[in-house]
Amino acid sequence: MTNIPLTQVAASRFYTRWINADESRAQKVAEVGKLSLNPEVFARILQNETDGGASLPAAMRRLRNLVIATLIRRDLSGQADLAEVVDTMTAFGDFAVQRHLAAVMADMVAIHGTPVGAESGETQEMIVLGMGKLGGGELNVSSDIDLIFVYPEDGETVTTTPEQRQLSNHEFFTRLGKKLIAALSEITEDGFTFRVDMALRPNGVSGPLAASFGMVEEYLIVQGREWERYAWVKARALTGKPADIAALEQIIRPFVYRRYLDYGSIDAIRNMHAQIRAEVTRQEARHPDRSNNVKLGRGGIREIEFLAQVFQLIRGGRDAALRDRSTRRTLRILAEKQLFKPEVVEQLLHAYTFLRNLEHRLQYLDDAQTHTLPANEADRLIVAQMMGYNDVASLLAALEEQRKLVATQFDEIFSDKASDTATDENVDAELSAVLSDSDNAEAIETYLTTLSFDHAADAAQRLLSTWHSPRLQSLPEASRNKLVALVNASLPIIAKVTETRSLALNRLLNFFEAIARRAAYLALLTEYPHALERVIRMIAASDWAAQYLTRHPILLDELLDDRTLKAAPDWNAFARDCRQRLNETPGDTERQMDVLREMHHAQLIRLLAQDLVGDLSVERLADHLSELADKLVAETIHAIWKTLPTRHREEPKFSVIAYGKLGGKELGYASDLDVIFLYDDDDQEAPGLYAKLAQRFITWMTAHTPAGILFDVDIALRPDGASGLLVSTVSSFEKYQTTSAWPWEHQALTRARFCAGDADIGARFEAIRVKVLRQTRDPVKLKGDVLDMRKKLHDAHPNRTDLFDLKHDNGGMIDIEFIVQFLVLRDSAQHAQLTGDIGNIALLKLCGELGLIDQTLSGKVADAYRTFRKMQHQIRLQGAERARVETERVAEEIANVEALWSAVFS
Repeated sequence: MTNIPLTQVAASRFYTRWINADESRAQKVAEVGKLSLNPEVFARILQNETDGGASLPAAMRRLRNLVIATLIRRDLSGQADLAEVVDTMTAFGDFAVQRHLAAVMADMVAIHGTPVGAESGETQEMIVLGMGKLGGGELNVSSDIDLIFVYPEDGETVTTTPEQRQLSNHEFFTRLGKKLIAALSEITEDGFTFRVDMALRPNGVSGPLAASFGMVEEYLIVQGREWERYAWVKARALTGKPADIAALEQIIRPFVYRRYLDYGSIDAIRNMHAQIRAEVTRQEARHPDRSNNVKLGRGGIREIEFLAQVFQLIRGGRDAALRDRSTRRTLRILAEKQLFKPEVVEQLLHAYTFLRNLEHRLQYLDDAQTHTLPANEADRLIVAQMMGYNDVASLLAALEEQRKLVATQFDEIFSDKASDTATDENVDAELSAVLSDSDNAEAIETYLTTLSFDHAADAAQRLLSTWHSPRLQSLPEASRNKLVALVNASLPIIAKVTETRSLALNRLLNFFEAIARRAAYLALLTEYPHALERVIRMIAASDWAAQYLTRHPILLDELLDDRTLKAAPDWNAFARDCRQRLNETPGDTERQMDVLREMHHAQLIRLLAQDLVGDLSVERLADHLSELADKLVAETIHAIWKTLPTRHREEPKFSVIAYGKLGGKELGYASDLDVIFLYDDDDQEAPGLYAKLAQRFITWMTAHTPAGILFDVDIALRPDGASGLLVSTVSSFEKYQTTSAWPWEHQALTRARFCAGDADIGARFEAIRVKVLRQTRDPVKLKGDVLDMRKKLHDAHPNRTDLFDLKHDNGGMIDIEFIVQFLVLRDSAQHAQLTGDIGNIALLKLCGELGLIDQTLSGKVADAYRTFRKMQHQIRLQGAERARVETERVAEEIANVEALWSAVFS
């Protein structure tokens, strides 16, 4: 596409008429075209006009014509892009509203006094909200402006002279609004400044012209409709006091942005779009020569706006970055957050630019608010040439290409999945009637039998009892219908993905019962059938996964996108995102705690999905879970420190040291964190301050919030145990470890490492750890101490079954860990490499290579440990608290462990 200079075609009749009416105007356009059009330039030009004797309304209209003429000239000559055009028009819209409001406000105050709030006694100012493209910063050259007038409080004006006539605040601001509309929109010999549309205000054209905050809040809570959420996304205050604007935003935000993921927005926007399309279709049927509506037509500008805003409505309550009012910026944010493929976003942005440029050129013809191609061929050719095409056919072909791309993306999000599911050939059409209208378990059993369900009669009875439960019967009809459709869709999937079908159905019904009252979750599973299938696969494979999803259904959102679900974790990016989200809600401790939990849950479900399909080994999974915990601990410490008002330094000289499973990087899905806290700070307030930091850390980790808990925390391994201080200095920790620690504490030290906080303290801890582990020890005494501790652990976990306890029984995982710990403590003085925190399997093999134990046997025991961990993991995925198996399954592994135990401890 090439730009055709304005001088080569009679591109704009408005421009031609305006220029020809005054010979000085062409020079003005040329001069202004060299400037960056902004409020300062607007003010200077306006001042020149008023100094020449023009009234403010006349001067503003002349400024408006000059701005538009300048934009036409710059745009069509290739000197301005879409961003410059819409930014300039938005800036001018703000400027015009602000200047006119200030003028009419001064007039009103002179006549009626100053409006004052009845409760606060504060002077009241009207907040003018820009809606639509003005609010979004993307105003057209010939657009009307959508406004809403609000004011903080009811009350009365305070008069200062007998001539002033007192009014209620409501009457004052209503009159003020009427005067502002007149100043902007009245047509004179100079034209008009902006057409004004007030239809978006509460109760529409039948509602009051100006509304108090209280009135707005009550309306949004009681009467606000779904389409109004879409409109209020764009609301932007053009005037008003900052404190009042902030207070108003607190009223608007809960209405627009839900705290949960609101997938019901898809259906709401789908219905709104259908109504718009129906109206456009009616208009096109009446006027076939006015087709090709680039705004409201198929694949038009509105569909791109819907694509951006549906994600805002779904996710904006939880992600402040998605509350941007600009369609263009929102699309780019969606790409950054991987909610849209970056290449798709680029295509949509290209289409948006094409369609908006075309829309402007349609309006350049006669300065008319139009969005359709003109009826006559001559004007169509002019528009085509303004767009850089030689003929109309080329323009129409390019337009069709862009609209087709937009329509394809729109359909991908907004096609009616419920209708698609209802016509699927695998769905039994009779099931809905059976569930809804009778207690005919036999019909359901017959259907389940055809799907090869085990225990079909029991499964049928469970279906009916669930359906007829008071909880489900009290649901709105729309939710019940969605549930029936979801059950319809689920049964064939269950039959396809698992042989234990009745068990999977039971878990799924538990899940459906848990989410039934949250219409957004039902909408998500309806809108995204592949997410429903993934849920079924996960809960069929793992009872732990089923319970986890049932407790945290918000994680359904994580199952939508294969790219994020299957991607390898980027833990540095995770930490950055975590910090950014915590920084978005400073001072809101509850929200920050929920952010940490939500981000933890999201990563956990991604790892679980990869785990269940076999993409992760047990060792690799444990590495990821441990890294995830490290990052969350670090960000929690950072966030808590910022909440302490008496902190004396920007970063705390404080570290978290990990023991146990976290220390050994063998963390599981539900593992707790064994930690201690060290600090190194000479400030006199440091002990109390770091104790408070540690206490809050434990609270942030363990507190039950609406999002659950983060981790259970065990601090029993701190110096002197339960009787010891919560936090220790590095020097006192070193003294304790070298002079007072029990042998079992040195055993624990073999699986300890720096987790988070000050890296220098972490390095000092590691030096202490190595020094302690490399102490020369009496092997006989050490052996007795280790055996005594092993007996205590064994006695504390009796096994009264015929099954083998993979962890606690003789020949199990604890025995392997004690062997490794004994060898590290006994031989590190001669072999420094044994102090490395490399895990039990690697240490066993290293001990074999060093000749400390039989190398062949060390390899077999390492394999046994790996087998035990894998079996333990699989059993716990099925929800069992104890990992126990038939002894015969692991007889060889047990024998190898017992042989090594005997060789080491005999």
